[in-house]
Amino acid sequence: MAITDSSQQTNPHAAVDHLAAIQADFLQSWQSLLQTTAQGKLVPPTDRRFSSDAWANDPQALFSAHAYLILTRALQQLAASADVADSARERLQFSIMQWAEAAAPSNFLASNPDARQALLRTGGDSLQRGLANLLHDLHRRRITQTDETAFVPGQNLAITPGSVVYQNALMQIIQYQPQCAQVHRRPLLMVPPCINKYYILDLQPANSLVRHALQAGFQVYMVSWRNPRPDDTDGIDTMTWDNYIEDGVLKAIQVVCDISRQPQINALGFCVGGTLLSTALAVARARGQDPVAALTLLTTFLDFRETGILDVFVDEWHARTRDQQLGAGGLMSARELSTTFSFLRPSELVWNYVNANYLMGESPRAFDLLAWNADGTNLPGPFFTWYFRNTYLENRLKTGQLPVCGQLVDFRTLDMPSYLYASRDDHIVPWGSAYASTLLLRGPLRFVLGESGHIAGVVNPPDRGRRGYWTSDVDVLPSAPTEWLESATHAKGSWWPDWLQWLAGHSGPMRRAPVRLGNQRYPILEPAPGHYVTVRAD
Repeated sequence: MAITDSSQQTNPHAAVDHLAAIQADFLQSWQSLLQTTAQGKLVPPTDRRFSSDAWANDPQALFSAHAYLILTRALQQLAASADVADSARERLQFSIMQWAEAAAPSNFLASNPDARQALLRTGGDSLQRGLANLLHDLHRRRITQTDETAFVPGQNLAITPGSVVYQNALMQIIQYQPQCAQVHRRPLLMVPPCINKYYILDLQPANSLVRHALQAGFQVYMVSWRNPRPDDTDGIDTMTWDNYIEDGVLKAIQVVCDISRQPQINALGFCVGGTLLSTALAVARARGQDPVAALTLLTTFLDFRETGILDVFVDEWHARTRDQQLGAGGLMSARELSTTFSFLRPSELVWNYVNANYLMGESPRAFDLLAWNADGTNLPGPFFTWYFRNTYLENRLKTGQLPVCGQLVDFRTLDMPSYLYASRDDHIVPWGSAYASTLLLRGPLRFVLGESGHIAGVVNPPDRGRRGYWTSDVDVLPSAPTEWLESATHAKGSWWPDWLQWLAGHSGPMRRAPVRLGNQRYPILEPAPGHYVTVRAD
């Protein structure tokens, strides 16, 4: 959380002048709106919610849209200029944003000309379908963002051939079938976030990072985290951060080393999976072990000083409440986690679907990314409360003084080559915070910044030729992310080839691909994707 210096004195005259400027801007904008309306020259605003012909042809609706935008801009300016602590101002701005998005005239049948036209055009069918969609979502207690029936893991998602070769109470390990006759000697273990299912890295064949790595000659293993349910009776709801490190990541590394007969492997962590992976490697180093030769972190926090918009949920009261509710056991539900993340971007992830699903009566289109997003996981309460307090609230992981699994975690002991990827428009892990990992890790570093957001920036296969990314070949990375960006070079397309080229340089020579998966100690248990990934939170 940002802390305001209590010794800093504010200038009351400057505050009054600023408020007067906001008031003058509001009055001027309002007067201009009235004048333009009286002259019949009002045009649709650039805001996509009000840009259709239906809005342009409805003067009353068009006026309400402009009035709404003027009012919300004034409220946002007032919130930004509030003479309060930074944390209070952030919460005020977040609240204003939520109100502004909810109050948009596009969200109501009576004030949305697109919805009214659809009602007349369909003879009321759009309203009937919209009510059916609403009742369906009320029953499920969440908004439908995509046609979830169109995608099933193991049928048209997560279909890269492989086998489950290990299972415990927290995870399964998938070993994928090599897709080249020759493969790099050193295998790659992927550690995904435990907040959603692993198959964000193995969606459909065209956009599967797993398949892409296999076709480039790498041996790939995947952690598939278990999705705890309220009716589980084996104590999964009492699992801690230490359990996820010891019995999760460190055990996965051991299994991959044993099957591949390699003293060192390479490892990739995505989001909280990267935080878990880095913590596990620091624990291993404290024990005198060095099991990973090269590390890849995708959109990962190691330093939680700047957590972006999520900061509005982080304070001692929230942490203490969660400690009381879940610290001894229980589950942090996938529904609550999903709702929280959706309201970080309410225009795109909430009200967009209210408009389309309920007012227009449309059926959400099938989209694999959104199907994955809807397939959330519950989290053990003690794991969640430890994570929330020690990272988001107190930022202790980076201190070198936080004990995990009986060892002090010190990221500065991690001196292996590391590839750090961040997404420029990431609202979950701001790219500057992902860059802050470069100040903690001590090995040779390559930092890459991709376009788009937390998920779309990562899942960007080369064949589509979309987006772009920035790289820099400076020998010493600057401490400030903005300084790094000034020296970086932009390239079009996917960052995946850049990463695979880097990874190849740390994966050893090529050898004949293994014919069989697993080994005598770790036999095949079931085909990929395994049954852990099919367990739904709902």
